[in-house]
Amino acid sequence: MKNRYLKIAAALLSTSLLFACSKGADTTDKGSNKEIMDQIASAVSYKKEDDYTDWKNETPTYIELNGTEAEFDQSAAIIVKDKTLTIKTGGVYVLSGKWDDGQIAIDSEDKNTVRLVLNGVEINNTENAAINIVNAEKTIISLQEGTSNRISDGENYHFDDSSSGEPNAAIFSKDDLTINGSGKLIVHANYNNGISSKDDLKITGGAIEVHSTDDGLMGRDLVAIKGGDITVEAGGDGIKSTNDKDSSKGNIALEGGNYDIAAGSDGIHAISSLWITDGSYKVTAGGGSPETVSNRENAPGPWGNNANPETDPNLKPKENLDLNPNSNGEANQENTEVTESTSAKGLKAAAELAVGGGTFAIDSSDDAVHSNRDVTIAGGELTIATGDDGVHADTSLRIKGGKINVTKSYEGIESKEIIISDGEVHIVSSDDGVNVGGGNDGSGFRMPMDAESNGQESSGANSGQLNTAAQENNEQASSEEKMLTINGGYITVNADGDGLDSNGSIEMTGGTVIVNGPTSDGNGPLDYDGSFDMSGGFLIAAGSSGMVQAASEQSAQNSLLMTYPDTQKAGTIVHLEDSEGTTITTFAPKKDYQSVFISSPELSKDASYVLYSGGSSKESEQDGLFKTGKYQDGTKVVEFTISNSVTWLNESGITAGRSAHPGGQGGPGGNAGGQKRPEMGNSGGMFGDLDEETREKVQAIMEQERAGTLTREEAQTQLQELGVEFPGPGGRQ
Repeated sequence: MKNRYLKIAAALLSTSLLFACSKGADTTDKGSNKEIMDQIASAVSYKKEDDYTDWKNETPTYIELNGTEAEFDQSAAIIVKDKTLTIKTGGVYVLSGKWDDGQIAIDSEDKNTVRLVLNGVEINNTENAAINIVNAEKTIISLQEGTSNRISDGENYHFDDSSSGEPNAAIFSKDDLTINGSGKLIVHANYNNGISSKDDLKITGGAIEVHSTDDGLMGRDLVAIKGGDITVEAGGDGIKSTNDKDSSKGNIALEGGNYDIAAGSDGIHAISSLWITDGSYKVTAGGGSPETVSNRENAPGPWGNNANPETDPNLKPKENLDLNPNSNGEANQENTEVTESTSAKGLKAAAELAVGGGTFAIDSSDDAVHSNRDVTIAGGELTIATGDDGVHADTSLRIKGGKINVTKSYEGIESKEIIISDGEVHIVSSDDGVNVGGGNDGSGFRMPMDAESNGQESSGANSGQLNTAAQENNEQASSEEKMLTINGGYITVNADGDGLDSNGSIEMTGGTVIVNGPTSDGNGPLDYDGSFDMSGGFLIAAGSSGMVQAASEQSAQNSLLMTYPDTQKAGTIVHLEDSEGTTITTFAPKKDYQSVFISSPELSKDASYVLYSGGSSKESEQDGLFKTGKYQDGTKVVEFTISNSVTWLNESGITAGRSAHPGGQGGPGGNAGGQKRPEMGNSGGMFGDLDEETREKVQAIMEQERAGTLTREEAQTQLQELGVEFPGPGGRQ
């Protein structure tokens, strides 16, 4: 009953209304953002003193630094010894001047908060941390308005106890640390980390600039930021949490602020959960995305057939951190000999990653947004360029609002389960646009594994695909458990691989989806292994015809799939109207195409339609889709009547349906979604010029290759014996 009502409601919309949900739309799901805010509220508590910066009425102790000497009230609980100035009790301490090759230490003997006011100070220590909080109930560093404060350390530390490895940051705290105020703090961390707390690190204000050899800002239990202007240039991670012992800790909560992060590793990395509700973010990770993202599908080993790891620094096996999310940045001993490559993701979490608001410009050599478990996008605007996945979740990816613009990627969005209910998503990918694969970057980079491990990699002859046993061990799930669900939103895909690809099934009940590509016959605009239940929304997908699929026959909403005998040039209009001349859709694909799939609530059973090609439209267009009306000068291609849920067409009229996957659940030997596959070439496919006997032999060889009973090299050899060139990528994820 639900599907029936959805279909009736959808039928009330005209094609022109498809534009209403995109440009100018509110990109924040306020209800979902509130859910993220509630999660933060339950995990983070701020006190008044975290925001409070008016210290002058707190009976402060003034400390004037002068090279190697310091002036202060001698009654104050301060000790100066061996170039170290140590504060021994709670209170307010105001620092100004310059401290050469020395340290400001806090070793409080009471339970009161220590407030350290930086009032125009320069502190340098060539042998240890410049500010070292050894013991304090809580420390607050306040940045006085109108001041600039500089903190730096040396490249080598001298430890009294080298086994502890502490301190390891220019500003180091063993206890809770808060930074507030409106002044400026510049940190040059030449030894290791910039600002680090072994408990909570909170920032509520200030202009903070960190240059660090390793990580920029680090909180073991928590990093929480409400405001400020934060610039980080880090050799390691930009912002990081590290507590992998307590599942309730190790979180990062960002509720505001302006961020400019350039990290050699991950931009923002939570060892547990990462929550973002607001702020402005510019994040560059791993040097940014390569100029060109190679299509690494069917690659021997962890790289692609046409990819060269010697010339493309982005091509590397998956790092240990993804396989061992609780490693706290340390190498997994079992995999130490496998790879020492570094994670270089934009936003990363081992558990939940949720974005409810903010603006993001992410440029990363690895995934732009990544979670080892779940990702939720409920709002905000994300502009993404990446050398791997735009948004990746190992378990579940939910898009409830916001705007995601993936301008460059290997795969646009990927997870074992993807649910899109609202928002605007634009994807450009060198492989699949939307991919339901799952696991540890299931169809991205692959990691060479020990032959006895669960992640056993098949030989080069198998073109880098995981062998059957390894897939069973790694995925531990059948294709039925993998699902792409589209309930709403506005989605465009420009893919060199599959447009919408599910290793399980697809369901669509609402929204607008526009797919351009691929142009290679080894991929398809739609690719699924189970079924595709289309009950609402508008979907148009134009691309190659060699592996083409339509929706399943049991779909409640009608659709058609047109295949052309020859490739149509990009920009050649596809126009569909009913027998009375009412426009269903007018679309100009962005890429060359030989097939077009259209599903619309305006398509009715037993009604007649006419499909035109070429011509022009005087209406405005968005993403190749024209508003209804004013189409002219097109050539009639075919006239037909819809009698089934899916109508298969060529220039001669209605033809038999087919499945791109010649197998069970879309694999070898079965029929996906109840569609019957004709012989190759019936609709002008990639082997249309072969005689029937040769086509049958070619089909059998390709089916064996997809099933894994023939290696890629063996299939190539057999095809060459028939005088047929292997048709490009075929063993898809």
